[in-house]
Amino acid sequence: MNYPQIILGKGKEFSLQRRHPWVFSGAIAKKDANLQDGETVEVFSNKNEYLATGYYAGGSIAVRIISFEQRPIDAGFWLDKIKKAWDYRSHLNLLNETTNVCRLFFGEGDGVPGLIIDYYNGHAVLQAHSWGVYLQKDNICEAIKSVLGNNLISIYDKSAETLSKHHSEKTTNGFLFGNLEGDLVVKENGHLFKIDFINGQKTVFFIDQRNNRQLLGQYCKGKQVLNTFSYTGGFSVYAAAAGASHVDSVDVSQSAIDLCNHNMTLNNLGNHTGIALDTFDFLKDKKDQYDVIVLDPPAFAKSRDSKHNAVQAYKRLNVLAMKLIKKNGILFTFSCSGVVDKFLFYNTITSAALECGRNIKVLHYLNQPPDHPVTPYFSEGEYLKGMVLWVE
Repeated sequence: MNYPQIILGKGKEFSLQRRHPWVFSGAIAKKDANLQDGETVEVFSNKNEYLATGYYAGGSIAVRIISFEQRPIDAGFWLDKIKKAWDYRSHLNLLNETTNVCRLFFGEGDGVPGLIIDYYNGHAVLQAHSWGVYLQKDNICEAIKSVLGNNLISIYDKSAETLSKHHSEKTTNGFLFGNLEGDLVVKENGHLFKIDFINGQKTVFFIDQRNNRQLLGQYCKGKQVLNTFSYTGGFSVYAAAAGASHVDSVDVSQSAIDLCNHNMTLNNLGNHTGIALDTFDFLKDKKDQYDVIVLDPPAFAKSRDSKHNAVQAYKRLNVLAMKLIKKNGILFTFSCSGVVDKFLFYNTITSAALECGRNIKVLHYLNQPPDHPVTPYFSEGEYLKGMVLWVE
């Protein structure tokens, strides 16, 4: 074990001592001149005290930490990481007789920035968001096979779309183990969903909304429901199954609406209309039509530079929904923009209510489920935030 060393400036070690998993370039006092992107490095204080091990990158986040213990980053290391993540989810009974889909590994929340693994009824979909993680994909693959055993049918690498352009050009998506025969259907809280992890967005199904979809069902019986940015219809299926009088699903992508319609059929649900249209355009001419509205847009801000414009988009979207929802309606509203923290989001929703003159009450504050764990050492991992509002 002889990894290149990075020496921090005086006083720059405190964040690592609090187990924050990032080292910013400005904190570095000394490093090898020939460090390569993705190379494993050990980080030391200016007093030559070992702090952590991670992957080097040339950007503003210079090192992403994967271990606070000085040990080889080998097959045994990855076996420990994957086993710990699987055991955590097993103890919480996240995979059971009614649910066979979950996030198996969630980046910093499970101790490896840049590694995402989703589990779909025996199929693991891996995404590396950093070159250092991608270089370890063979070890990660073997660890998944060892830990999951008979619970595993295939491992699919979908990293080409999550790595930087420089690195993605050197990669292709594909199976690392096993294969998929025919259509894949998963079960979440007893509801069925077709999964296309080869062609779908990201890792295909927004697992992080599982608990919030379940909550939606409590408010939908006999109601007119609108699900915007519906993608493949997760919220729509739960609403219709809970006895909604009718559900409209709106998404700009026709292929997403086609899969949404398919998922409704899978669950023998007919009280539904899928509409391929931009959500903002759809909301413009509606009034007093819906009892329950779901606003689950994509991340309007992916960087701090775009935060202001994102806040304005969230406000505009919620103003439109609050203006058109029926009296005493229920609004589920979300943000998955990591740079828009929950306090800013909540203030934005308050501003929207004031602008459109509707009085609101907060019924629930929402976040991500336990298979997307947030640690107190890395609050940035709490990216999903939401509210359920009573709109008078």
